[in-house]
Amino acid sequence: MKVPIAVMRGGTSKGIFINYSEMPEDRMLWDNFLLDIMGSPDQRQIDGLGGGNSLTSKAAIIKKSGMKEIDVEYTFAQVSIENQLVDFKGNCGNISSAVGPYAIEQGLVAAVEPVTVVRIFNTNTQKVIIAEVEVDNGRVKTDGQCSIPGVPGTGSPIYLSFTDAQGAVTGKLFPSGNPIDLLDTKKGPLEVSIIDVANPLVFVKAQDVGLTGSELPHEFTVEKLAELEEIRSAAAEICLFSTKEEATVKSPAVPKLTIIAPPENYLDINHVERKADDMDCRIRMMSMQKPHQALAITGAICTTAGAFLTDTILNDVIQVENTVLRLGHPSGIIETKVDLIAGHIGNIKVVRTARLILEGYVYTKNSYNIIKALA
Repeated sequence: MKVPIAVMRGGTSKGIFINYSEMPEDRMLWDNFLLDIMGSPDQRQIDGLGGGNSLTSKAAIIKKSGMKEIDVEYTFAQVSIENQLVDFKGNCGNISSAVGPYAIEQGLVAAVEPVTVVRIFNTNTQKVIIAEVEVDNGRVKTDGQCSIPGVPGTGSPIYLSFTDAQGAVTGKLFPSGNPIDLLDTKKGPLEVSIIDVANPLVFVKAQDVGLTGSELPHEFTVEKLAELEEIRSAAAEICLFSTKEEATVKSPAVPKLTIIAPPENYLDINHVERKADDMDCRIRMMSMQKPHQALAITGAICTTAGAFLTDTILNDVIQVENTVLRLGHPSGIIETKVDLIAGHIGNIKVVRTARLILEGYVYTKNSYNIIKALA
């Protein structure tokens, strides 16, 4: 089959963007359709568009919304590389940053200069994300001076605001009902905080899992990754996503295991020294059982919210001094900004860049009954 798609970079991720009308009419075929396009399961994804990395094996399905005060509806899909699985449980903040530009370029949202505000409803989390996209001469502006760690060069800034993002996947701020949980692991009891804001994360202190907090992706051993996956799987069971024995297969994307540590100088993946004075904490995140090369935006949002909560393990690591939080990750430092309303978090904002890379057709190996054909 010949299917029109776009390939876009959003933040530090890259994925395929598809209009909802081009998806299979039978929702049960969506997994096979996306696996077909990506070339999964296969470590190299040699027979599809995937890049052999969890950050490049993603999909966004977009449609114009009929909901009041919503412009587009967006469904995120994390396509497994090694397994016959597509995970729709959570959202990707980086991919979210390209949804606004896609909607404008596809004519789903009218271009308004100099900035077009796109109200996005994420179907995975049932939450609204507001994107502010720069527009010039009726087209999305891509050139600019905004730089984000993990992406070469600069681009036009895209501001994302996450509003009322708590309980995005589990329906609860604390999925277990507790700000701190004690997990039984092979290494002994371990304190964690499981927080669900934008996406559910399970936080562990670096020192409690035998790490410094400055590790780069290539420095995690197979044994350490297995140890961290045991912790994440136990948290997945607490979140009621699956049993801990089946979590790696049935819920590989959420919750996301996140390692935190106090500020300290470290070298990032580009050998740039990051200073302790320029950050409020160090953070290392897992993505589909592998170390994230940077930091998921939903992870940054959840960490920011967690820093303002009381009685979590984040309180021992992060000293909140103002409404801007600086998170030191393997590719650099990302900043988030909190809008406080009567002492409570109103929304959390982060800046990204995005770019259309390709617009054309992908050829699938199998045939599917497409929604548009039945319209």
